[in-house]
Amino acid sequence: MAGPIHPRLLKRADATRSFLVASVLVGVATSILLIIQADLIATWITTTFETHALPPGSQLTLILLTTVFATRGILAWLRSMLAHRSAAAVKSDLRRDVLRARMNTPVGGASSASLVRTVTQGLDSLDGYFSKYLPQLGLAATVPFLVGAAVLIADWPSAIIIAFTLPLIPVFMALIGWTTQKATKHSFDVADRLANHFADLIAGLPTLQAFARARAQKKGVELSEERYREATMRTLYVSFLSSFALELLATLSVAIVAVTVGFRLVDGNISFTTALFVLILAPEAFLPVRQVGVHFHDSADGVAAADAAFAVIDQATDAPGTRPAIDGSLRLEAVSYTYPGGEAPAVEALTLEVAPGEVVALSGTSGGGKSTALAIAMGFLQPTSGRVTVGGQDLAETDLASWRRRVAWVAQEPGLVNGTVGDNVALGHPGVDGDTVAWALREAGANFDAAKPVGDDGEGLSAGERRRVALARALVRIGVGGGRFLVLDEPTAGLDVDTEASVIRAVRATGAGALIVSHRPAVIGSADRVVEVVAA
Repeated sequence: MAGPIHPRLLKRADATRSFLVASVLVGVATSILLIIQADLIATWITTTFETHALPPGSQLTLILLTTVFATRGILAWLRSMLAHRSAAAVKSDLRRDVLRARMNTPVGGASSASLVRTVTQGLDSLDGYFSKYLPQLGLAATVPFLVGAAVLIADWPSAIIIAFTLPLIPVFMALIGWTTQKATKHSFDVADRLANHFADLIAGLPTLQAFARARAQKKGVELSEERYREATMRTLYVSFLSSFALELLATLSVAIVAVTVGFRLVDGNISFTTALFVLILAPEAFLPVRQVGVHFHDSADGVAAADAAFAVIDQATDAPGTRPAIDGSLRLEAVSYTYPGGEAPAVEALTLEVAPGEVVALSGTSGGGKSTALAIAMGFLQPTSGRVTVGGQDLAETDLASWRRRVAWVAQEPGLVNGTVGDNVALGHPGVDGDTVAWALREAGANFDAAKPVGDDGEGLSAGERRRVALARALVRIGVGGGRFLVLDEPTAGLDVDTEASVIRAVRATGAGALIVSHRPAVIGSADRVVEVVAA
């Protein structure tokens, strides 16, 4: 956060701007009520001491004070309600943008564990930013000036003291804020690594158990937890220390005002009513600014999560193209791509063409960039250099949604949802009938029923069965949905020879252009052309 307000949160969310305006208006109203309250209390108390009896109109004064207190309570409730609505609107907006970015660019970028943590627990921390920090910032921008003006009118020496001591708090607050931001960012990164470590551990638990290495991972988890504990305690240490420093500075500043007013009251240079009025208002001038520093810590976690969300959004492929996709050959023309932070390109100067009805295989060593080439062809990644065309039209100018409706994609690890095999096959073209689902499963070499249950992430199916379900889904998209291209990443891995031959025939029978990544000799041998992808 480059300043007191996060610039991107302010720029992206209309709710934030509206809330800031409302916070300033509430701050102005609160300032006026504080001045009225101080005047009523000071006049009432001094008159009572001077007359040794309740002054005339005490009932009216009591009613006015009750009204002021009630109005301040209503303003506080209104500020809280606006804060929570604003926070909900911003969080919803950011979550939609992160989801859209992830769907637009599912390859590369943040891990699933990082995304889940960012959009759930992380963005929920924005409540502190909106419900505490921003409202207090609105008060700090209005209350000290209006209260200071009232003190200036009543007693200019006290106003001068406030004017000289009050700016010290923001200065110290800025110095402490930089340390807080650094500590919070470190804590967020450590928690992110812990989440990724735990997710990787759960995903690999069957393999670890098979090799009797599951218990050995306990030490790694304990070390990650200890680092997170240390980072959290460091953040709390900075938070408590900074709060103490700000409280001490504000207390000393108010004490200077109180001492000078006391001496001047003894010397008769100030009236009792004015002195009490100033002493009531002086702490109120420092309180909003002091509380900004305190509530800054409540906002730090949310701002760190917002920065992580913006990083995901920024890494997504921009899709400014509006031209509808057209039929024709898919061409990658001298395409290169380097992942963010990477030193060498994952794909370098790759050129290939897939004509309608043609099967082209990509081969090469593992990690050579074959999957990256498929992601570029799908529009998930924009090439660093070169271009992708379909029917001679640049993919960068094409509406990616219309292009992807023409493509059936089978990833190395196909995505499956909770339901049945038939439900997952029908995802390629919702509303397809049961006979078509059964046909697609047959063509994909699946020897299990469409009614077979499937758990989250394909639980209940083997790796080979998951690929067959995904291929059946792609066949439905081509045969029923009007797709023109198949983009397949290792579609026959884990299949036996007979099933693999069936899959190859099914791909051929679709008549669609197919771009296939495979290491299997049978697939490479059946392709019309083979393009070798060499690692940079």
